[in-house]
Amino acid sequence: MLKKRIIPCLDVKDGRVVKGINFVNLTDVGDPVDAARAYYEAGCDELVFLDITATHEGRKTTLDMVRRVADQVFIPFTVGGGIASAADMNQMLKAGADKVAVNSAALANPLLIKDCSEKFGSQCVVLAIDAKKTASGGWHVYAAGGRKDTGRDLLEWVREAVSLGAGEILLTSMDKDGTKSGFDLEMLAAVSDAVNVPIIASGGAGEIEHIVEVFMQTRATGALAASIFHYGEVSIAETKNAMAAAGIEVRL
Repeated sequence: MLKKRIIPCLDVKDGRVVKGINFVNLTDVGDPVDAARAYYEAGCDELVFLDITATHEGRKTTLDMVRRVADQVFIPFTVGGGIASAADMNQMLKAGADKVAVNSAALANPLLIKDCSEKFGSQCVVLAIDAKKTASGGWHVYAAGGRKDTGRDLLEWVREAVSLGAGEILLTSMDKDGTKSGFDLEMLAAVSDAVNVPIIASGGAGEIEHIVEVFMQTRATGALAASIFHYGEVSIAETKNAMAAAGIEVRL
């Protein structure tokens, strides 16, 4: 059985790690390379960097960060934000990223997923999704860093994206993001039933029990968290020990 993964997430803005609640009210929490090295030494399994305000001008900043991180950490890491073409993805992979996440650009042009997976392999293509529950049930997918409701049904989008070559899904619940109230188990279970690629649960981790719960109750293969790790509320080691005690396969 594949071991479950603990994945700290570093939201990056202007070359700094930031954290917010429900995608707003951002505060600076440090240097991304220093944070990456600390997490690597603490025993995390992977890292995710999301440039949340990625623009063309910011690309050089991000590439420089990726090169510096690749020199410091020796675990897989994913980079996302502003990836709009196979050429953009190629730049990130050449700089040292193992995987690249696409979100808004893939919604605007789903064939971007096919192009990237054919060029670099589906294992390099992570589909990042920001989703929110609708009043009528189900979930809609949001674009532009969670600012724009696309009106697209979540389950339809994941099926289409995986058929085009997305090799992994990073699924963020906007309702849960930053709230520390636990992962959106209902949404994760629905997506797990819809497709058979690895799914990283994101949004809502507030304590170790939430991470144990998401692995016990859904088929998520990774749990992503930010605040609880950034602010030292729990450690990677404590989290993994609790998972092992619950009978979850994990790399100690």
